[in-house]
Amino acid sequence: MIRSADVVHIAGPSLAPMFLAKLARTPYVVEHHGYQAICPNGVLIHQPDRRICPGHFQAGRYGACLRCQRHEMSSLRAAAKLLQMFPRHSLSRAANSNIFITHHSLERHRLPHAQMIYYGIESTQRNEAPANRPSPLANDSKLDPARFAYVGRLVPEKGLDVLLRAAKLLKSEAFRFQLLLIGDGPERANLEAQIASENLHDVARVTGFLRGPALAEQMSRIDAVVMPSVWEETAGLAAIEQMMRGRLVIASDIGGLGEIVADAGLKFPAGDAGSLAARMKRVIQADPAILDLGEAAQKRAEALFRSDRMLAEHVAAYRKVI
Repeated sequence: MIRSADVVHIAGPSLAPMFLAKLARTPYVVEHHGYQAICPNGVLIHQPDRRICPGHFQAGRYGACLRCQRHEMSSLRAAAKLLQMFPRHSLSRAANSNIFITHHSLERHRLPHAQMIYYGIESTQRNEAPANRPSPLANDSKLDPARFAYVGRLVPEKGLDVLLRAAKLLKSEAFRFQLLLIGDGPERANLEAQIASENLHDVARVTGFLRGPALAEQMSRIDAVVMPSVWEETAGLAAIEQMMRGRLVIASDIGGLGEIVADAGLKFPAGDAGSLAARMKRVIQADPAILDLGEAAQKRAEALFRSDRMLAEHVAAYRKVI
């Protein structure tokens, strides 16, 4: 198949198809959705301190990469994973085109033959955002509590412990709100334990994985989606999906996520629970200054993140390579 193709599109720097395309002298394009070409763990988070990696592999600090990997696996597996990075990085550099999904990701990788193409999705689910909340005092018992949701995998890099700490701060100030963590993953047990230990069971809960009508029913009552990532997301597809629906997004100002949301949502410094609580408080209190952000988010998504635009730009990229 690779020999007969005009161009091979590889979703992520996978070794086998890159090697075979190079061997067959078939032009190949690599689209980077993570950091696998420049980081052994693919997320640029250094272990065990869980800080953003400054780029140890790119700087030739391979000992730091090895120590990081040893925190998650055996020394033998860590060494094997590090060794795989050299052909993966080399074959990525040799690609006829490297496509990145945000300017942030492009600049982080610093690979040749690079171009940026934003994600694109169908714009069919519009006007699902809840009506603007009224603006009396947030603690008015006649009002329904503000509703927030996180949607995605329950993994450490998503910063969900920060979101629960923000919820604790809001509860301590007697604000009325509800928080749903929609999804599943290895952090679920830890998050449920945090909810119990912080006595947040009356304001926060984990729903598990939802899809179809069940997800739509929950999201129809949400005032804002919160994305508290503590890693440099390459883009933030969940943010794009909610923006396309005209829903307010509160997001960490980090990596490609901050770039996607831009000024069409509320942003806060990654890992700062106090700043996140302050943004959520604005929603609870129906701050008039943010009432139009859902519409602004939808306009931004329609302008930049439509699937037809993404497809046209990919076609142009293939033609250029061929």
